[in-house]
Amino acid sequence: MNEKNHDYLKDQLKYTGFGEEAQAQLRDNLMKAQNEFTIKQTTSYGKDELSVSLNFKKSTNSDMFFFNNYRAELQKPGSDAKISQTFYVNNEGRNITQKEAYNLLDGRSVNKDLGNKDGQIHNAWIKLDFKETTASGNYKMRQFSPQYGFELEKSLEKFPVKELLDPNERVKLLESLERGNRQAVTFKGEEGEQKRFIEANPQFKSVTIYDQDQKRLRQSFETSQKAGESQDKRQENSAKNTLSPNDEIGDKQGKRKGIK
Repeated sequence: MNEKNHDYLKDQLKYTGFGEEAQAQLRDNLMKAQNEFTIKQTTSYGKDELSVSLNFKKSTNSDMFFFNNYRAELQKPGSDAKISQTFYVNNEGRNITQKEAYNLLDGRSVNKDLGNKDGQIHNAWIKLDFKETTASGNYKMRQFSPQYGFELEKSLEKFPVKELLDPNERVKLLESLERGNRQAVTFKGEEGEQKRFIEANPQFKSVTIYDQDQKRLRQSFETSQKAGESQDKRQENSAKNTLSPNDEIGDKQGKRKGIK
């Protein structure tokens, strides 16, 4: 077994969000005489289950193995239908993590740095389009760049979020939402503090709010936005892009450390 290759692949697994179980299976598989192998594992997020198949293949020119992609499949409780997507892995660390894959499959948006074939990097929010698929069977990926007009902090400041008052908590909250998480927060009002859950909704330039039981709440500003919905639709279509398997998707450079 090539130890340097093992260490490199182990780091790839670690920084893509796969833990010790996958790393242990990696070593076992590298010690076998085979040209390709798959590591499988299932992770629970509340009552949801995310099953992944990590695919590795040996180079035709050396004894090096490469982590090419992983297939993620989301199973929601009470539903027989499963939602799945293949996420491609590159050698520069710009990858969709396991938690981000879960968030995307659950319908939320994730903020990433995107690299094209020419090596140019730009930042955008990405979201799976469950109405359109590629030739390979993947859902198409939509992008919402800064020019689209969504500003997370400004959208959050419309609401009495207690965590925004503390600089450290603000950073952690923004980081969590950028990763696509539905994050627990505290709303301060005349009736005291209330637990809420929020998630970024760049498509409609807003944040979505849920009550303590995670039931969606109607936002007061949604009514005022309805008049501009048609214009937003046109802007969405102009901002709509599809990422091919060769596009690079990655974490923002110098990204803040915060909630996973």
